[in-house]
Amino acid sequence: MNVIKIALLGCGGWGKNLARNLHDLGVLSVIVDPSNAAKAIAAELGIIHNDTPDEVLNSDEIDAVVIATPAETHASLGIAALLAGKHVYVEKPIALSNADAIKLSDTAKSCGLTLMVGHLLQYHPIYVFLVQLIKDGRLGVVHHIISSRLNLGMVRNEENVMWSFSPHDVSMVLGLASARPFRVRAVGSAFLQPDIDDVITVHIAFEDGLISEIRSSWCHPEKEQKLVVVGSTAMAVFDDNAEWNNKLKLTEYNIVRYAPRPTAVRGLMETFAIPKGEPLRLEMQHFIDCVTNGTHPRTDGDEAIGVLTVLQAAQKSLDGQGEWVDV
Repeated sequence: MNVIKIALLGCGGWGKNLARNLHDLGVLSVIVDPSNAAKAIAAELGIIHNDTPDEVLNSDEIDAVVIATPAETHASLGIAALLAGKHVYVEKPIALSNADAIKLSDTAKSCGLTLMVGHLLQYHPIYVFLVQLIKDGRLGVVHHIISSRLNLGMVRNEENVMWSFSPHDVSMVLGLASARPFRVRAVGSAFLQPDIDDVITVHIAFEDGLISEIRSSWCHPEKEQKLVVVGSTAMAVFDDNAEWNNKLKLTEYNIVRYAPRPTAVRGLMETFAIPKGEPLRLEMQHFIDCVTNGTHPRTDGDEAIGVLTVLQAAQKSLDGQGEWVDV
């Protein structure tokens, strides 16, 4: 089986992580980014460097591109690459509008090429294990999901904290839900810069009664990356800041209906021996496998459009002072 050749478009703060993983997997051929930092990384890795993507898109040697450029360029670069016959991986968000996202996804389908979107935590071994626990009925009926992504720093001036932090959380929540979301509301506050919210909470209501709350902040004293799933018989906590063997905890519980009110009784707590794996490496390997074998990516264009739809509804709610918005 021939090893595919990939060009990386964009080698900034996150792109350099993609570069090293793609290089270690033996598929990186070209880095496209005019910055001096990108040139230095290409030289360090012994990889060809280009300032613009024209040569890559016109090359029969390149099978696929990985796009880690600013979000406003994702759709145009992705479409250009697909029309040039390249498979495409694009970092989140897939685009900044549903129209652009749909056009990108439809182009991939019409060209018969792979389109995969970088929703990293879908490939985290702990999350994958949690999804299976829910499918196996270990939590009963899922009632409530809370996802928190909080930190001090990583402040942006081109987007609010929701667009920066929450695509991963929305993707995870939608992946755990068994029904469609039907309405969204969001509230936030801007402290550091006018009109750019630093703290945002997004509420998602699903058709089957599931409620989700997604919290994001870059003005928080401690780093927190936590997903809590509350079911009818057990509760799971995925704490990505914990040591590996303590990242996922499942606690059984029971509701005893004594008068005058129900009482929650905590049961057994369980941890799991889940094989370690670096999510980004696993995500890149998944893309390579999809391109090589013609299999369908877990986070495809349709999944990414679902995430973008929720984010856009949340932004509309923010702009409307926290009103519920149908999706």
